[in-house]
Amino acid sequence: MSTREERVQVLRMIETGKITAEEGAKLLEALEQSDGPEGGLSSPGRPKWFRVRVSDKVTGKTKVNVNIPMGLVSVGMRMGARFAPEMSDVNMAELMQAVKAGASGKILEVDDEQDGEHVEIYVE
Repeated sequence: MSTREERVQVLRMIETGKITAEEGAKLLEALEQSDGPEGGLSSPGRPKWFRVRVSDKVTGKTKVNVNIPMGLVSVGMRMGARFAPEMSDVNMAELMQAVKAGASGKILEVDDEQDGEHVEIYVE
């Protein structure tokens, strides 16, 4: 079952402008759909969070820090592609397959030289 914390996190992402209200509605809908026994990717012993960190390469300061429940990972991957267009050369289907297969830890690290950003994606 989706937790109150997960719903509040989606609402905070809307409030801070990290996602649009429409994207937030889709996330909340996906949370409801993941409540069923086969709805989400999360299960005992499997990773529970999909984490995206974007930091400034010069200062090391975190610019974006998004944590998405694994039940919403497919929605999160589509949104993540929007935030990091430099990842267009990354095969998102392969990345998604790795996540579904149970990959954990840091699964992607990308440097965006043009914007001076360092992007890391973790499954924990």
